[in-house]
Amino acid sequence: MTYGKGVALVLGAGILWSTIGLVVRQIDEAGAASVMFWRSAGLLPVLWAFLHWRTGGRVLASMRSMGLPGVVGAMGLVAAYAGALYALQATTVANAVFLYSAAPFFAALLGWAALGERVALTTWLAMGLALAGIFVMIGGGIEGGRMDGNIAALISAAGFAVFSVSLRWGHVEDSLPIVLMGGILSMVAAFGLAPMLGQTVSASPHDIAVSMALGAVVLTGGMMLYTYGSKALPTAELTLMSSIENILAPIWVWLLLGETASSATLLGGTMVLIAVMGNAVMGARRQAMA
Repeated sequence: MTYGKGVALVLGAGILWSTIGLVVRQIDEAGAASVMFWRSAGLLPVLWAFLHWRTGGRVLASMRSMGLPGVVGAMGLVAAYAGALYALQATTVANAVFLYSAAPFFAALLGWAALGERVALTTWLAMGLALAGIFVMIGGGIEGGRMDGNIAALISAAGFAVFSVSLRWGHVEDSLPIVLMGGILSMVAAFGLAPMLGQTVSASPHDIAVSMALGAVVLTGGMMLYTYGSKALPTAELTLMSSIENILAPIWVWLLLGETASSATLLGGTMVLIAVMGNAVMGARRQAMA
């Protein structure tokens, strides 16, 4: 695969994922637990069929080969999915996406603590800027949504960090079997999460259809594009290009739904995005000099 085609596929994945907040806004009454259940119900058959074709029918074998790192990564995805969906329903899309865009820094800290991975000075500086941006958003942007939504977004970021570090821990090259495992565990977790939130997994036909489309089209489609495109790009450039998701997400809901964000959210979110993209640029430079 050429570099240009890889860029196009990764950008396509980011654009597709950027519509998640917009799609969630089309759900009328279903709570986060219900959306997570039906979203996974839409994701699983499509992703299973794709993996069945890709592995020659060895889907279960590919999942078993992930071992303990795969299970840990799948559990991280459950937390990431639950946190993201709750955040999108409890706060503004801008607040949610800007907060969980800090996931690469959570991953860097976890990789440093758990795997002894070296963290570059520029990454530490970027983390400091991102942390300052998070404090700005949470401290001054609470009017954009409830504090529990902000906390849920940070839990989502931490969950994605666990998933990312588990891939490096297990030297996993193909993450899709773990994503499939995460979808299965998400359906199970939804039943436990629902009563804790005072919800049920039942929903109206409209909300079920929207949630399943979210899983089958938006999430799975983006994963397929990202999986193929990522093979042609360095990790640092992947982080940089996938940031388009966090930039476009609040724009879609502003243009199409009139949803706005507080000045603190925009300021803090800009700080986080500058930190993420700046760190990715420096990472690309380090790779080029290596």
